[in-house]
Formats: sequence, C-alpha cells, structure tokens
Amino acid sequence: MHVLVLGGTTEARRLAELLHGSPGLTVTSSLAGRVANPRLPPGEVRVGGFGGSEGLAAWLRDHRVDTVIDATHPFAGTISFNAARAAATAHVPLLALRRPGWVPVDGDVWHDARSLDEAAALLPTLGERVFLTTGRMGLAAFAGLDAQWFLVRSVDAPSGPRPARTEVLLDRGPFTLEGEREVLRRHRIDVVVTKDSGGAATAPKLTAAREAGIPVIVVRRPPVPEGVREVADPEGAVAWVRLHM
Repeated sequence: MHVLVLGGTTEARRLAELLHGSPGLTVTSSLAGRVANPRLPPGEVRVGGFGGSEGLAAWLRDHRVDTVIDATHPFAGTISFNAARAAATAHVPLLALRRPGWVPVDGDVWHDARSLDEAAALLPTLGERVFLTTGRMGLAAFAGLDAQWFLVRSVDAPSGPRPARTEVLLDRGPFTLEGEREVLRRHRIDVVVTKDSGGAATAPKLTAAREAGIPVIVVRRPPVPEGVREVADPEGAVAWVRLHM
C-alpha cells in the first residue's frame, strides 16, 4: 500500500515516523520546498510542486498511490484544494490532518481577522510596535503601514514588499514562554499579529501577550475542503490508514 503524505509540518513528520517501517506500507512525504534546510521525515521524500490538481492526479496514478493524507500547514489552502480535486479525479481516499486551532481564554484580548489584509486594516487602531508572526510570504499586506514598526519573525529571510520600518528575527520554533516574554519586553511590543496555526510550538506568544495585556490579531484559518474527512492528530491518521489496508 502506497501512502502519500503532503507534509511540511510537525504532525506530518510524526505521521511519517509512525508509519515508516510498517509491513506492507510505502510512505512518500512531499514537501513544498519553500523552507531552506527543512527537517526531513523518514522514508521517501519528494520536494516541489505537482503542477496543480491535474499534475497531482497524474502523480497519484503514475505512482499507484492508495491513500493521500493532507498534513500541510492549516493555511496552505491552495495545496489542500488541489489535493481534494486530485484525489477525487484519481479516485483515491483523502484525509486532512489538522492540529486544532487556538481558543481564547480569560484575559486574552483577541481581534479576529479573515485575512492578512483585514489584519493590516485593524493594526492602526491597536498599536505601533508590532510582533508579526504570520510568515515571510504575506508581508506585502502590511507594506503600506508607515506609522507602525514591525518585528518580523520568520524561519527564512523574507523577500518582496515589506513595511518600511522592519526588523527581521530569524528563528524556528518551538518557542518557550520565557523567551516570548523577553521578545515582547525587549522590543516594547504593543500588538501581536499571528495566524491561527494551532499547536503548542508557537502558542507561548499568546500566553506572553495575555500576561502583558497586549492585544493579538488572529487571522483565522481557511476551512478544510468540503467533503474531506479531518482528524486532529497523527495517531488518528494512522488509524485511518489501517482501515484502508
């Protein structure tokens, strides 16, 4: 049985570890290739795009894939859409593995946004020193905000349009609560912008912001494509694979 894991997340690596070496299973992990020096999962690995949903459907047929697990980042909407179309075209079962989103608790000062553009529109009313943790790909949405200063944290150096007043902090999670407290203190942050990525690795910034009374703009994640079954952890994905063996 051939399982294709569309990966690039901690959960995808964990899933590959759980499935690797199982009798009768071949696991191929696919990475988008947008991060330099990614942490590779065990087993077979391919890097790069498929050429849209048609290219992915052809790849599934050519490589005799029996099941697909979309374990990409919750905001990788294009590949999730392509995976749903390709799986339907190739008649291959598809599962989405998505870590649960974050939920506010007492003391949080959260402002929901449906997009990066909406988050940028909210910023002028909330603060001037921004901790921006939405990744390097979406900085253009904030490029027109000249009154704000931005601390941009990213795994790789950003390119393309960005705010005029920007400092880049290259770092990779998981992050600690004390470390996040220090980032907020040292840079005198008064507003945080984050995507609702979920998970524990990057959640400490939310706790640190709550402790300091700092507002957080949370960009909500897109929904899983209609009709695609979803599980919240790698163990649930393993159980689903077993059902299809």
